[in-house]
Amino acid sequence: MALRSAQGDGPTSSRWDGGAEKTDFNAKRKKKVAEIYQALNSDPTDVAALRRMAISEGGLLTDEIRRKVWPKLLNVNASDPSPISGENLRQMSKDYQQVLLDVRRSLRRFPPGMPDKQREGLQEELIDIILLILERNPQLHYYQGYHDIVVTFLLVVGERLATSLVEKLSTHHLRDFMDPTMDNTKHILNYLMPIIDRVNPELHDFMQSAEVGTIFALSWLITWFGHVLSDFRHVVRLYDFFLACHPLMPIYFAAVIVLHREQEVLDCDCDMASVHHLLSQIPQDLPYETLISRAGDLFVQFPPSELAREAVAQQQAERTAASTFKDFELASAQQRPDMVLRQRFRGLLRSEDRTKDVLTKPRTNRFVKLAVMGLTVALGAAALAVVKSALEWAPKFQLQLFP
Repeated sequence: MALRSAQGDGPTSSRWDGGAEKTDFNAKRKKKVAEIYQALNSDPTDVAALRRMAISEGGLLTDEIRRKVWPKLLNVNASDPSPISGENLRQMSKDYQQVLLDVRRSLRRFPPGMPDKQREGLQEELIDIILLILERNPQLHYYQGYHDIVVTFLLVVGERLATSLVEKLSTHHLRDFMDPTMDNTKHILNYLMPIIDRVNPELHDFMQSAEVGTIFALSWLITWFGHVLSDFRHVVRLYDFFLACHPLMPIYFAAVIVLHREQEVLDCDCDMASVHHLLSQIPQDLPYETLISRAGDLFVQFPPSELAREAVAQQQAERTAASTFKDFELASAQQRPDMVLRQRFRGLLRSEDRTKDVLTKPRTNRFVKLAVMGLTVALGAAALAVVKSALEWAPKFQLQLFP
């Protein structure tokens, strides 16, 4: 049986929690719930509409709805969840000891006040889910932080369905984090600075001068922010968004967090230690709905295909401090992540372009471009584009929808 989040099955965003008149709030919520169930009950299920609902303000609203919609977003048959067996996996698995240590350290991921016996039972289920997925998919490699994603699904949908959902997620959205090395994860992180540069060249250049690199966003990316956010409502709201979108959307969300904190960063001393310390301490009171909308806008304005050349150039040049920063060395010794667009766009690069300094490209007037685009995910235009990109990215068999 799935466990409700500590805050219950109520709405998951501050903008849904207050601000408008109570009657208006209730009317909006009731209308959205009706639209979600209409999409669920369509024949076939209207997955595109469900994606728009997951992206738009408030997300999927309740854990009860998530239990119905998340499987549709991942094309998993919720009526036939994976069996939980693997009685001898703990003895056979090479990852058991590391998984055990990580799960024991996961106390803060469970609702406060949960009885110890109940939490301990869920931790045992968490271990079983992880080991079973790894046993069934030997091409996948465990990384520290994976358990933060698995526990979110466990708390929302329960053990059996969580196993099916996370297994699908691990072979698609998370696949690049589960390689034997971190090469592909570092490649995904290299999309961060080009996004920031397109929107705020001054902030980008300041961070480049500070040589802060992108390692501060590593735990954000590989846990879908589950490890760094203390409020479970905000975690599941982001999971609604990421499940409905292209697998690179978490790096766009990381970028908008940095952009949101522009003045704090620019007020820092321009050195690696100061800027890294500031950015690695993620605020807990972020305007999540605004940032989600902005991330969707930036994805539409600056799609991954447009940024791929710069991401590879940055990787080739190794201009950031990631290769030498002590924290990165510690992280890379313990993490084992993956590859979303690396091979797809490698063919776009000529060998002489790969070492070109990313700072030599002409600047775009971001204010003109943003004004011309005039997009907002919550109102629909960018949501449709984001949904379309997610459906285009999905493997063909993912488009075979369950009724």
